[in-house]
Amino acid sequence: MRGPSGAPVTSHDAGSRHSVRRHLRIEIDAYDRTIRRFIPGYDAMVEAAAGAIAAAGAQAVVDLGAGTGALSEAILSRSGTTAVELIDMDPEMLAQARRRLARFGRRARFREASFLAPLPPCGGAAAALALHHVPALDDKRALYRRVHDALHPGGLFVNADAAVPADPAARAATYDAWADHMASCGIERTRAFEHFEEWAEEDAYFPLEEELAAMRSAGFDAACVWRRGPMAVIAGRKAARPRSAGRLLA
Repeated sequence: MRGPSGAPVTSHDAGSRHSVRRHLRIEIDAYDRTIRRFIPGYDAMVEAAAGAIAAAGAQAVVDLGAGTGALSEAILSRSGTTAVELIDMDPEMLAQARRRLARFGRRARFREASFLAPLPPCGGAAAALALHHVPALDDKRALYRRVHDALHPGGLFVNADAAVPADPAARAATYDAWADHMASCGIERTRAFEHFEEWAEEDAYFPLEEELAAMRSAGFDAACVWRRGPMAVIAGRKAARPRSAGRLLA
């Protein structure tokens, strides 16, 4: 993995204890405000991911690396989804999510665990700004296979995250545009690039084409359903259970 400068960096194991307070250098109660300054099109990205899950008609959804529950809130606010199980290993983030989703009662369920732990069977799975903590593409392929195995036939998996080109010129342009967004939100450009280098200690952003290929290798029919600058929402559909021979002949 390489940071915005092109220098190689070392990522921590995604299964280790992750702290958003330490990683982003912000207070947890400021996360929902600050993340919009960091991420271009944050609200539109979350809405696109939640909308895809809602359109798929998933009843039970797993939110991987759920954080403060913004994606789960967007999913639960739509009709059709019975329950969302939020999985996150950061207890401070889950505490925020519990407060945020209290009005949904038992429809919101919480589990303090890594998204690398065994996943429950579900009709839909979603993640927003979480899976970039998986440091290697092989590990991400393995995670995608585990998600595929957990989904019911016809289930949908949606991942909203950064996807940065491998080509050096395109990569530099992407980070420049990302820094422009942060500058428009009051963060100095020099500080924006310092953030990128700091985040690269734990984050791995792969090209969109590699993300789609990894999802397809896990058995999904995958496509990009939303894109803005460095951010993308990719969706993968698990094949529906094939009809029996008897049904085919009927």
